[in-house]
Amino acid sequence: MKETVIKVENLSKAYQIGQIGTGTISRDIERFVRTKVLGKEDTFYKIGEANDRSVKGSSDIVWSLRDINFEIQQGDAVGIIGKNGAGKSTLLKVLSRVTGPTEGNIKVKGRIASLLEVGTGFHPELTGRENIFLNGAILGMRKKEIRAKLDEIIDFSGVERYIDTPVKRYSSGMYVRLAFAVAAHLDSEILIVDEVLAVGDAEFQKKCLGKMGEISKGEGRTVLFVSHNMSAVSRLCTKGILISNGKILQTGNVEEVVETYLKVAVGNKSADSWDDLSKAPGSEFFKLRDVRMIGPAGQVTGFFDVTEPVRAEFTYEVLKDGERYTHGLNVFNDQGVHILSSHHSNSESLEIPSKKGVYRTSVEIPANLLAEGGYELSFAIMKYKPFEVIFHKMDILGFSVVDELQSEDGRGSYSGKLPGLVRSHLKWTNI
Repeated sequence: MKETVIKVENLSKAYQIGQIGTGTISRDIERFVRTKVLGKEDTFYKIGEANDRSVKGSSDIVWSLRDINFEIQQGDAVGIIGKNGAGKSTLLKVLSRVTGPTEGNIKVKGRIASLLEVGTGFHPELTGRENIFLNGAILGMRKKEIRAKLDEIIDFSGVERYIDTPVKRYSSGMYVRLAFAVAAHLDSEILIVDEVLAVGDAEFQKKCLGKMGEISKGEGRTVLFVSHNMSAVSRLCTKGILISNGKILQTGNVEEVVETYLKVAVGNKSADSWDDLSKAPGSEFFKLRDVRMIGPAGQVTGFFDVTEPVRAEFTYEVLKDGERYTHGLNVFNDQGVHILSSHHSNSESLEIPSKKGVYRTSVEIPANLLAEGGYELSFAIMKYKPFEVIFHKMDILGFSVVDELQSEDGRGSYSGKLPGLVRSHLKWTNI
C-alpha cells in the first residue's frame, strides 16, 4: 500500500479585499470624480464572497478556496485543472507554504520543490549558479550534494553560457528553463509545477514532461501539475483534481476528470434528448429525439484522441409523409472558425420519400483530421427538391480533441503542439 504524502482536510483560503488605492494621488482624484461626481461604476469594487469573478458582492472577503479535501500517495502524478481563477494556483501556494491556509489542515511528508510562477524562488541579483545553491540550501541539502547535481542541472536547463550571469538579465524562457531544472533535479520528495511551461518552447516542454514522467514513474516521487493543456495532463498524470470556483468538483482517474472538465467546465455537450416532442427542436415536418457523440467503443463521450474517428448520431421523428430529406453538418472550433461542412449525399436516401416514423443517422469525421482543441457541431435538415433548409441548430453538440501521443500518425516523432486548423495524416513518398 502506498504511503500518503499529502493530506488536505477542510482547507479554505480567504483574502481580505477592501477599498484599495490606485497607486497615485492623481489617479485617486480621477477615481473620486468618476464615481462620486459622474456617478459611474467604480472599477475597484469589492469582490463577492465566493470565488466567482463574474459576481459583485458587498463583502470585503473573497474565498479563493473553500472546504478542500483530498489525499495524494507517494509516486502519484496528479493533474490539477480548472478555469482561470478557479483557485488552482492558490492551492499550490498553500501546499508549497508560500501562503498559509485560513482554515483547515495540511499534512505533508517530505520536502517540496515548487515552480509556481516566473520570478518565484530565485534572487534576481544572484547568478544562475548561486541560485542553484540557494534553492538546494532551502531544501536542506548540503553543498556537496548540490555540487554533485550541478552539471546535470546546468546541462538540462540549456543556459550554460549564462550560468554566471545575474538571473535578472535572463529572458522569461531562460528563467523558466533554469527554475524547472533546479526544481526537478534537487532532492525533493514532492515536485509542484504550475502553468509556467507555457513560456518555454516546444522542445523544452517535451523535456519537462519527460522529466516529470521520469520523476513520478521511475524515481517514485510525487508530482502535482497545473496546466490548461489537457493533452499534457492526460499524458503525464494518472490522477486528476478538478477545481471550480474554489471548490473541488471531482477527483479520480485523470481521463474521467479531464472529460468532466471538457464537458462541464468548458461547456462541451456530448448528448441531449427530448422525450416531450412539443419541446423538442425541429419544425412542422420533423422533431429531434436524441443527439449524441459516440466514442470508438460505442460509448457516449465528448473526449476524443486525434487518432480516433469522431462520430455523431442524430435521432429524429418525421411528422409528415412524402417529403425527401437530406442532412447536413457544420464543425466550428473553439475560436468560432468554420472548419468543415458535410452533407449526406447518399443517392438512395434522396430518391425515397420519407414516411412518418423515427429515423437515425450518423456521421463520422475521420481520425487524424481535426487538430487538438474544442469543437461545436451544428445540424441541419434540408428538403431535397426544391432545396430548402427546414431546420438548422447551432451548437447542438460539443466535443474536444486531445493528443495523448500514443501514435506517430500525422506528426512523426515531433511531440509539441502542432499548429493549424486541421491535422491531416498525409501520405509521404520518397521518389
